[in-house]
Amino acid sequence: MLLTLIQAHAPAQEHASGPLTVEGGLMFWTIVVFLLLLAILRKFAWPAILGAVEAREQALERMLAEAAAEREQAAALLAENQKLIGEAKSQAHAIIVESRGVAEKDRALAMEKTRQEQEELLARARREIGAERERAVAELRREAVDLSLAAASRLIEKRLDSETDRKLVQEFLATMDEKR
Repeated sequence: MLLTLIQAHAPAQEHASGPLTVEGGLMFWTIVVFLLLLAILRKFAWPAILGAVEAREQALERMLAEAAAEREQAAALLAENQKLIGEAKSQAHAIIVESRGVAEKDRALAMEKTRQEQEELLARARREIGAERERAVAELRREAVDLSLAAASRLIEKRLDSETDRKLVQEFLATMDEKR
């Protein structure tokens, strides 16, 4: 009975074909073609594909190594740059401090020079004032002598020797100055 059922269904299966039906010949040839294609690809395509993948992998590793080396070099350059900036800042600070000191010294020298010039001007002015005072005092004495002689000659009503009289009055005025 099982056989009859199989035979009854067998002709129905041979005639029905679809995506879910299994055909032995088609499956055999599909497996043969697949294995043949796999052998061809293994012999010719895979070495080229694997070589390209390995070359790409080596290129990436090389690029990563170069990037790491460049990163280290950039870090070293950054450290050197920061060191140079620090040195430049310290030099600038030293220059500023030095220039302040020089400016302070220059200012002190200028002040001292100005003070000396003022003292010299004051001393010269005092000397000139003293000389002018002495001239004025001498002029006043001469005038006082002349006035005294004029007054004395009017009193005496006679003219005395002018040079001798002057000398006498000057000696008198000198004794008056000593008493003061």
